[in-house]
Order: sequence, then C-alpha cells, then structure tokens
Amino acid sequence: MVPAPFNADLARAPNGEAAYWIRTDDGVRLRIGVWRADDGRNGTVLLFPGRTQYIELHGRTIEHLQRLGHAVLVVDWRGHGLSDRVAADRNMIHVERFSDYQKDVASLSQAAEELELPKPWFLIGSSMGACIGLRALANGLSVSACAFTSPMWGIGLKPMERVGAWTVSRTFCAIGRSQTYCPGHNAKNYASCTAFEGNRITNDGDMYQLWRDQAAAKPELQTGGSSMGWLYQGLAECRSLSKIPAPNVPCIAFCGEQDAIVDVRAIQDRMASWPNGELEMMRDVGHELLLERPLVQERIMSRLSDLSGMVVKCG
Repeated sequence: MVPAPFNADLARAPNGEAAYWIRTDDGVRLRIGVWRADDGRNGTVLLFPGRTQYIELHGRTIEHLQRLGHAVLVVDWRGHGLSDRVAADRNMIHVERFSDYQKDVASLSQAAEELELPKPWFLIGSSMGACIGLRALANGLSVSACAFTSPMWGIGLKPMERVGAWTVSRTFCAIGRSQTYCPGHNAKNYASCTAFEGNRITNDGDMYQLWRDQAAAKPELQTGGSSMGWLYQGLAECRSLSKIPAPNVPCIAFCGEQDAIVDVRAIQDRMASWPNGELEMMRDVGHELLLERPLVQERIMSRLSDLSGMVVKCG
C-alpha cells in the first residue's frame, strides 16, 4: 500500500494515524485511514461514512472509538473525499451501480487483513454507509457485531415524491443522462452554502462549523449533490435490501424521530425483524448522529461499548 495524504490539523483526530491508497478490482483508487489501538484486545471498527462524507470529518468519532480500545479503519468511498471521482463533474456524487460500492468494501477488507488489524472486527455504518454495510453483511462481510446510525435503508420521500423519483431518475438513466443533478442539487457543498440554523445534518454548532472550516480549507475533500444515476441506483438498492432477511449478527441502530433524509419506517421495519437487533429512537437530533452534540455521541458510544464488550467477553 502506498501512503496517502491526511489533513491531521483539520481532523481533530488522535495522533498515530496512517493513510494509504488502495485499488479496487475495477481500478478505482481509494483512500483509507488507519488508527491502531494500544493493544488489540478490543478489536477493530470498520467505519463506513455516509454520503458526502470523508475521513477527516470523523476525527471525533475516531477519537471516541480509540478511547474504547478499538483500532479504526475508515474509507473515502469512490466519488468521495480524496478517492477517485467517478463522474465527469468531480463535485457530483454518482455511481454506475450501487454494487460498485461493494468493490470498495472488498478492497477495504483486504487492506484490513494486510494491515493485520486485530479481531474481532465490528462495523459502524452511517446513512449511506449503513446501506452499503447491510449489503456487505448479506454478502458475507465477517464482523462480530454492527451498529448503524440513521441508516439509509429507504430514502426519505413522501409517497408521490417517491413515485416521481423512480420515474424521473429511471428516465434520465434510460436516455443516457444519469450524470445529471437531482432536482434541488448542484455542485455546491451543503455545509458551505447552508447556514447552521435550519440545517438538516446536526444540532451541534461546533461540528457544523468544523465541516465548514474543512470545506473552506480543503475544497478538494468536498462533494456537491447527487446524480440521477445515484438516486435511481439508491432507490433500487433500498428496495432490494428490504426483501432480504436480516443477517445473524448482533446489531443496534440509532435514528432520529424526525429524520426526513432517510425513511424512518424502513428502519423500524428492518430492526423489528432483526434477531439480536435493537433500535433506539432519539429525540431532538439531526440526521448525522456521529456529528451530533456531545451528549448524543456519548450515548451512542456507551451503547457501542456495551455491544463490543459483550462480544469480546464472549469471544
């Protein structure tokens, strides 16, 4: 693996990080970040970020996990952060097939083996990362437990909006215009052009300002809105995932009661049928729980500590 850049001064992440370039089977170059624990007794967390996110944005989460004794491995998905962009417009979030993200997962898993990161492995997936994570579990990703925050197992649309989204996105893909921004989306980064008041991401002003500061200092890390191709593929993947059985892996999911970015009902339905699964609904939070206020973060980390501790003890 070849060393890759990491903006430690912007990330507020713990010391001792290493970043690398890795390649997927289809030739896409990805950036990964690695933090090792003082000892390997509590295993490794594979951190799957959400749409528009990148490694530096999760410095605080990485610090929490390292305090719990975990090594951490995190990825910039294709089209995100410093990984290869896959659309002609580098600001556009696009994917030809949602299954392409599983090629990223395969390369990440191989890197974890090559780095000899300690087991047991755990998975934490946020929003789109939870969608990718659920499919990875169904495909056999070997983790001992998992946790998801605001999982994108359905996109937050009203019934008529959903019908329109299916029809329009499918049409744009069929006529060769999949790399067209979704209605209301453009090349601008959300945090850069949206004031803190009324944003849909977080109620933590400090974390939101961190994102804005990172966007100003390192615009190459940022992305804009999603393509019609991403929307169509995302809708299709969520529908497909709704039909598969829950994996036989201990799981806890967290979701805000008023989250309008993801489909809360889809999360409730999934967790109601998950053996050894638990859903915790949270009040007065934004969509991105890993970027939320300290009390929210502490609650999530406490539950994750209980879950991983049980696995380590039983192991």
